Formats: sequence, C-alpha cells, structure tokens
Amino acid sequence: MQTANVEIDIIDYMKNPLSPRELKEILSKLGIPAIDLVRKNEAIWKENYKGKSLSEEEIIEAMAAFPKLIERPIVVTADTAVVGRPPEKIKTLI
Repeated sequence: MQTANVEIDIIDYMKNPLSPRELKEILSKLGIPAIDLVRKNEAIWKENYKGKSLSEEEIIEAMAAFPKLIERPIVVTADTAVVGRPPEKIKTLI
C-alpha cells in the first residue's frame, strides 16, 4: 500500500506474531518502555501480569507470546514509529 508517497507494509501481528527482537526494534523507534505498549485492559494482562513487578524483557516476552496485548495500530518507518491512536498521530510520519 502507498499513501502520500510513503510506502506502507501492513503486518497483521495477530496472525503473524512479532518476535521479541522485532518488538525491541519497534519500542526503540517509538522511544517508549515496553509497558507503555501494553493494552492493560486485556483479560490476559489482568489475569496473568497485572500487579506483578516485571522486567522490560518479561513484558516484551508477554507481548510476543500474546500479541493481543500489543497496542495497535503501530505505524513504523525506517527511522521512527507511532502508535496510531488517535489516527491523526499517523500524519506525523507522512
């Protein structure tokens, strides 16, 4: 897909989960800690992780194991990324 002269690849990470390495790359581009990318209202989070003292690595592993925990959509370019909520944030990359 291409929009505003920017090439966009859509990755459905619910069907093709991201690896911990890929998540680390995205977090680096986002410039945020892993906990800020977690959907904390998901049942998986509440039942298994909420209230626990987790390392950055443990949070990344949880998101890799349960992609539903990852905030979405995430728009990534070669150098940066944004979480597309609200959608207007995506325009900062174009």
